[in-house]
Amino acid sequence: MGYLFAHEIFCRLLRFTARLRSRLTLSKLWLLASSRRKTLQTSAKKFLIVCSQVSPLLFILVFTFVFPVFAKDKSVAGGMSGIVINGDDVEFSTDSKEFSAKGNVVVLYKGAKLSCDKLVVNTDTKDGVAEGHVRLDDKGGVIEGDKMSYNFEEKKGILYNGGFRSTPYFGRADEMEKVNENEFVAKRGYFSTCSYDNPHWRMKSRKIKMFPGSKIMTKDDTVYFGTVPAAYMPEYNHNLGDPLMNVQLMPGHRKDWGYFMLTTYRYKLSDYVNSSIYADYRANYGLAEGLGLNYIPPGFGKGDFKFYYTHEKDSTLQKGDEPPPEFQRYFVRNRYKWDIDPQTNFVSEYYKIVDSKRFNVPPVPASGGNATINFLKDYFPREYEKDAQPNTYALLHHGFEYGGVDVLFQPRINPWYTMTEKKPEITYTLSSLQLGETPFYWGNTSILSNLNYRTAAPSAPDSDINLTRFDMSNRFSLPAKVAFFSVTPFVANREVFDNTWADGSYAMNRPQTVFSSGADVSTKFYRLFDVNSGILGMDINGLRHVITPSVGYAYQHDPTVPSSKLKFGGASPVSNVASLSLDNKLQTKRAGKKVDLVDFLVTNSYNFKTGGTNKASGTLSDFLYTLDVLPYSWMSMHTKATFSRSGGKQDPNFNHLSQIDFDLGISLTQDRNFSISQRFLRKGGNQMIYTFNYRLNPKWKFYCYERFEMGQDAGIKRGLREQGYTLSRDLHCWIMDTTYNVNQVTGNMIMFAFHLKAFPEMGFNLDQSYHAPKPGSQS
Repeated sequence: MGYLFAHEIFCRLLRFTARLRSRLTLSKLWLLASSRRKTLQTSAKKFLIVCSQVSPLLFILVFTFVFPVFAKDKSVAGGMSGIVINGDDVEFSTDSKEFSAKGNVVVLYKGAKLSCDKLVVNTDTKDGVAEGHVRLDDKGGVIEGDKMSYNFEEKKGILYNGGFRSTPYFGRADEMEKVNENEFVAKRGYFSTCSYDNPHWRMKSRKIKMFPGSKIMTKDDTVYFGTVPAAYMPEYNHNLGDPLMNVQLMPGHRKDWGYFMLTTYRYKLSDYVNSSIYADYRANYGLAEGLGLNYIPPGFGKGDFKFYYTHEKDSTLQKGDEPPPEFQRYFVRNRYKWDIDPQTNFVSEYYKIVDSKRFNVPPVPASGGNATINFLKDYFPREYEKDAQPNTYALLHHGFEYGGVDVLFQPRINPWYTMTEKKPEITYTLSSLQLGETPFYWGNTSILSNLNYRTAAPSAPDSDINLTRFDMSNRFSLPAKVAFFSVTPFVANREVFDNTWADGSYAMNRPQTVFSSGADVSTKFYRLFDVNSGILGMDINGLRHVITPSVGYAYQHDPTVPSSKLKFGGASPVSNVASLSLDNKLQTKRAGKKVDLVDFLVTNSYNFKTGGTNKASGTLSDFLYTLDVLPYSWMSMHTKATFSRSGGKQDPNFNHLSQIDFDLGISLTQDRNFSISQRFLRKGGNQMIYTFNYRLNPKWKFYCYERFEMGQDAGIKRGLREQGYTLSRDLHCWIMDTTYNVNQVTGNMIMFAFHLKAFPEMGFNLDQSYHAPKPGSQS
């Protein structure tokens, strides 16, 4: 009887549950369960107690099949393991095996979040169709639109009339295809770094392939500023790990170039080679083009190649109606570095310059062309300032435990350079090696060179000098501790073997030999002071005063062969010098770290009377003073001064401070700082330089630079020498810098620079010099 009763109750519960699942939406069931959870749980417990008393088997059946109905929440998994579907109205059809949801629909599955107004998804195929305010958000970015078909398992689908966001790009397209988790394709759309609905700039493309966090590739591109088309490109590829845009444009005006437009197009040829194509126009010089390659061969270091060519038409040399003269000018440069292993590396640079203008524009002296004309100076002034005469060389270095070997090959490639070729030069260095178990140390430097001094072409046939030289230096030292002094006495010698002397005679049997000896002595005294103070806002946590005096003495004998007899010179004559230094430091601790509040260093040397051909009495060299003060973490002061003593009484600077360099820096924040610098020469210039950088608010930033001349020298013009003011404005996706500069030598200039915030190293500049400096000397 008990079993029949329990069976009837169980069947009725099953029928009741089926009616609930077919007639009520899951969301309503959740609301019912939520509002009466305690009542249902209490009733269920009582029912289970009765069932357990009637039959243990019935208790198990009810607990397994009936009780989970009351434990269901609003998140539905259905046949899709791990998926969560939330919405105002969620239903499941057992016949079609589809979930349908309406109103505030949110789906979470495998790290992706899909939200929409309406959704239908099949539990078997995992295909779904979302409509109304569709938004898909995953690790690759966000795409959103009106309608989307999407496969939750493969994470791919198609969205219509939508937009996308994938740092740092924003865009819209007629159709977007989610290819997989790491790629989507937008067709007939645009992208920009501006997030506005009407972006300040955009690149309209037929096809945009976006690999979130990796790269972007486009086809048939038109660049717009606002609604105005500005440029067309057949394609655009950008590696998001690269801080530069692939296309760079810089228009402007310079006095020597006239109006110009410089363009660079960067393209990735392979995973190991990036290329740059240059196409430039200068009104006074004409067209120029070039190619650059950055290459990283796997396991063989990295290199930088550049070729730049112009068939220059210099309109500044034009006379009357004649066409401007033409000159072939170009250079080839290749830099390469290879770290072969932790002890071995190879570095090389090749620099070839061809410049017909140098030899065809008067005046052209016999020394090798018009020296005022330089291809680097005319086209690459920044490189020219760094190195006006770049050399070609190859250097191989291998390090040992106590030293190393260097092999240098340095030929002359450009014939108008005067230089010394080294083909090759081998240097062996032994820094300091302890001799067995003894307290002695030995250091050695040996150099074997094939030297060839070549004058600028054209030159006389006998003007070149060729020489083979072996130069060896040895130093023996005995570091020791004497009381509280560190003492290091040493003896040294240098041998210079040349195959010929300056007069052409044989010299290998008679080297130039130089002996020297001396000692270095130093010690350190310190005292601790229990001072903890915040006086004047300075954070002082104890003070430590450290005094470090040092004395070095060295005597060098006259060389056995005068250096005048050697083609390339040699050792200096006899010397007898004592070097002195005294270092004073005040140290404290801030945030657990040692800080030098004050560091004051004085150095000097004394040249003793040496006798022989040098009959002069002993003299002091110049006193050099260095003072560094760090009173606060946001303030620093640095001073260097020279007190002249070496020139003798005939020197106007004798016994005076001849030079002072002073720098004061105040940095409250990264965008709010101030500095003052002074460069003082007693018989020369006296310049004061002020810089001021201040962010006014999140949108505006101001920078000021001023340089004054206050010297008394009659040959230097006093007053304001240069001033520059920059006002920077944040334009949402752009930064605009407006700079006004006045220079007494180069004249006045106003410059507008626009920088994309997403790529701060890419600029679009517009320069205009609106009047030249006044005639006459401005020095």
